[in-house]
Amino acid sequence: MLSKKNIKVGNLNKLSFGLIIFISMFIILDAKTENNLIGNETHIKILDKISSKNELVTLINGEELIYKDLAIKSMKCTNSEFDDNPEIKAYIQVRDLTKKDNDKVYVFNGWIFSSSPSIAPFDHAVYDIWLVNCN
Repeated sequence: MLSKKNIKVGNLNKLSFGLIIFISMFIILDAKTENNLIGNETHIKILDKISSKNELVTLINGEELIYKDLAIKSMKCTNSEFDDNPEIKAYIQVRDLTKKDNDKVYVFNGWIFSSSPSIAPFDHAVYDIWLVNCN
């Protein structure tokens, strides 16, 4: 009789161990999917309003890029490509280098959206910025 109880307890331990492995694999796969939505690069278009020329610029997240009179830094870029209505959004910081008195003040510091650039518009006299893509 004692050996039957030990077999049942052993089978229960195997079942609980298998369940723990299954749940942990599900959590790991879900975390990998979430990380795929966060890109390392942010692609923006910059329009020079004076010359009417636009240029596609690639920003590496966390690094500052000097573009003419602007210092542009993308902090984070996310892509929700699995939704019915895909949305690309990026957290951008922009400094105007022509203003020497306040070097640490940002002209723009916030989220921009690819589908609705007017939600948080980048307001500058010479340049305009649009979010294009996230990779």
